[in-house]
Parts: sequence; structure tokens; C-alpha cells
Amino acid sequence: MVVAAAWTEGSRRGGQETGSASRPTAAAHNDEVKPSASAARDTEDAGPKERNNEPKPPPSPTNSPPSPKPVSEELSRSSEGGPKAVNITIDDGPHPQFTPRMLDVLAEYGAKATFCVVGSEVRRYPGLVKRIVAEGHRLCNHAASHDSTMDKKSRSYQAKEILDGARAITEASGGVPPLYYRAPGGAFTAYSRKLAAQHGMRPLGWSVDARDWELPGVDVLVRRVQSQLANGPTVLLHDGGGDRAQSVEALRRLLPWIEQQDRTFGFPTR
Repeated sequence: MVVAAAWTEGSRRGGQETGSASRPTAAAHNDEVKPSASAARDTEDAGPKERNNEPKPPPSPTNSPPSPKPVSEELSRSSEGGPKAVNITIDDGPHPQFTPRMLDVLAEYGAKATFCVVGSEVRRYPGLVKRIVAEGHRLCNHAASHDSTMDKKSRSYQAKEILDGARAITEASGGVPPLYYRAPGGAFTAYSRKLAAQHGMRPLGWSVDARDWELPGVDVLVRRVQSQLANGPTVLLHDGGGDRAQSVEALRRLLPWIEQQDRTFGFPTR
């Protein structure tokens, strides 16, 4: 299993996450648009089949909250805020240095974001998860250990990564479950999308990839987001997995620019 410390820039397949179309068109506003074949492998299982022995979650204690209602298993990239809204999504945290800085910038501009957090990290920094929730942001399950090869592994392994991640997030947040699931490295399968959706987590894609893990400089990151925003409203940035100082500064410059475009901030559709 991949441990939390193992995912740096080099752990991404080909140096780039693959859970979305690399260059979606403006039609990406529609949830029904599928990513390219070279992006999300979300239509077939690459791991060994266990069709007659699909894992089931353990029975819930009688005093636990009711199970979340199932949601759509299609990748979400549009916004609840409508066609002029922008979804800021931030992956791989929480991180003790960069997550607080991201939160401070978002608070400065009154913007909300969706934080795709990793199970191993939320156990280390539960206070940051509680702060994310307290400041009005949403949580997304980024799996238990950020294994970007989980699409090549068994269904039982995929289920453990997804359900353990969701459980860790709910416990760290004080009872607030994740509303979305984003596969590490875009390693979706048809099975993982279905399982996440059955547990109330909408599979979450993206429309704009700043590729901030490349550390190209703040100016480049800002230009990448500005040039891709016509592709769709869901922006992918990172607060974990490496040095994210450039990402923080890019966000600081992008938020006022987005407002100047007469756009608002929203959350991905569920």
C-alpha cells in the first residue's frame, strides 16, 4: 500500500493526474461529458474481478447516523452555483503549513472551496479538518492512502481505500462526512465510482488543471487557470504532497481575478 509520504510530484502517472479530460471543451459544464480515454479510466476495472464476493461495509452501530443517500456515479464537473460559478478544489491535504494559508486566502476573499483530503493525513491533522468545515468549505474523500494505482488493484482493495478514507474523514471532522470522492491520480474505475456514489460521495472530476505539482512559478500557474477556465468551472489545485507555496500565491491572485470576471464561487454538483 502507498503510504502518505510516498506521493510527491513523481507519484503521478506520467507526471500528471489523469482523472479528467486533459483539455475539456466548453461542453464540460455538462456532467454527462466523459473524460478522454487517456484521462480517467472510469469505464472499466483494471484490477482482478471479485464479482461474486464484492465487499460490503460493516454493519452500522445502532447509535450511528443514518447512511448517506446514494448520489449519481457520473463524474461531476459543473457547479451548483450555475454557469458563472467557479469551483475551487484543493487536493492532497491537510498539510500543517499550506492548508492554513489556503484557508486564510479563501477567507480574505469570502470564497468557498472543496478540500479533497487524504485519510492518513486527516488522522494526523484532525484540527485542520474541523477548521475546513467550520469555515464553510466542503470535504471530498481522496482515499485512505492516496494510492494512484488503485485502479489496477482488486475491488476489495478499492473498497477499503474508499471506505477507510471516508470513515477517517468523518471521524476527524467530528461527524461531517465527505460529499465527494476524487480518485488519487484520477484512478477511477466503474466500480469505484459506483461504490462511492452508493455511499453518498459524488465522483469528482475537474475542468482546469493548473499542474501546480510541476512548480512552474506563480505567473505560469495563474496563466494556466485563466486560459483554461472556459473549459469548465472546476479548478484543481493542491495544498499537500509537496511544497505548495506557489499554489497559495496563485490562489491569492486568482480569486480577485475571478471576481473581476463577474463570476462567483460555488461547489461541485452532487
